[in-house]
Amino acid sequence: VQLQASGGGSVQAGDSLRLSCAASGRTLSRMTTAWFRQAPGKEREFVANIRRSLSSSTTNYADSVKGRFTISRDNAKNTVYLQMNSLKFEDTAVYYCGATERHFLGLMTGADDYSLWGQGTQVTVSS
Repeated sequence: VQLQASGGGSVQAGDSLRLSCAASGRTLSRMTTAWFRQAPGKEREFVANIRRSLSSSTTNYADSVKGRFTISRDNAKNTVYLQMNSLKFEDTAVYYCGATERHFLGLMTGADDYSLWGQGTQVTVSS
């Protein structure tokens, strides 16, 4: 089972990027998938998640990205995306996708909720 994160890059504040998290060996529509990010010297923080299809693919966002970021899933491509608009300097971080087949009643915003992780992709926003 592998998660492959991609799509990072260096952009200017106000620009957009789309991150991808492609899975092999598992079906993401049966899993909850999340994006986390980690800036230098900081802990990994929750960005957004999308529940499995059976849970209506419900999405949840960190307050810091609400209205700017959108998480979505393409079941045919077995890929989860994070569309990031109006990027800010403080969005600079390594972004990781995580996934789990376990399901909790809570919002699943903790890194410990996820057992599978991709390798991370760097997003750098210059002001």
